[in-house]
Amino acid sequence: MISKEAALSVNQVSKYFIKKRKDPLKAVDNITFSIDVGETFGVLGPNGSGKSTLIRMISTLLIPDQGTIQVFGYNTEKDSVKVRGLINRVSVEASFFKKLSAIENLLFTAGLYGIPKKQAKEKLNVIFEKIGLDKKRLSDPIEDFSRGMQQKVSIARAFLTAPRLLLLDEPTTGLDPRAKKEVQALIFEVKEQYGTTILLTTHDMYEAQELCSRVSILHKGQIRKMGKINQLIESVPKTGFKETTLEDVFLHYTGTNLNAEQEKAEEMREVS
Repeated sequence: MISKEAALSVNQVSKYFIKKRKDPLKAVDNITFSIDVGETFGVLGPNGSGKSTLIRMISTLLIPDQGTIQVFGYNTEKDSVKVRGLINRVSVEASFFKKLSAIENLLFTAGLYGIPKKQAKEKLNVIFEKIGLDKKRLSDPIEDFSRGMQQKVSIARAFLTAPRLLLLDEPTTGLDPRAKKEVQALIFEVKEQYGTTILLTTHDMYEAQELCSRVSILHKGQIRKMGKINQLIESVPKTGFKETTLEDVFLHYTGTNLNAEQEKAEEMREVS
């Protein structure tokens, strides 16, 4: 039976990676949370905190070493085919055939999901109108698109399959400020129009505050705190006259600054 209580249920999930001559890396360490149907839930943390590993497990690309994940009542390991039919994912690097046009990429995806070409075009026309994609550009190669425009096409591709759960993995990272605001506005719009349940991973506190009803703070593979944004902000003691922010919440519950952790993670990635 499909559970009506939660769109996503993550129960005591852990994932380890074995590195030569080193102890196992706990990328995700005993995480538990659930998301209600129609909710936008944020997972906040810097690169290396376990966000992408979590997304890959939910999307059936990785199998948890411990615990279980259910999407609308279906187990991601035992019912992976059914789960894939309920979800779609937009990541920091939109994956396309760069030499093909936007419409060719989108129709290719439709074919993979068994959507007839005529039906796909009809669905895409509706999606384009809803999310404000310029139809005149759809015949241009994807490689000629800006990063922001590529992310818009990526979101259109996600909604082509009518996912009940949309996984957004750092969808605005690397975008210029204008493109970032456009994509954030687009996420909000499609959420309102389609009623899709959304899991958003981000290190952008403003983005989380604008889009999410609840958030969890993920640090070194563990959830340190979780709740509604206003409640989390109220839980942190005020210092002076400065208004408390999500950045302050992150600092309070992890003992470190998110921006500093993000910079450290990016430096380590460049060195490696």
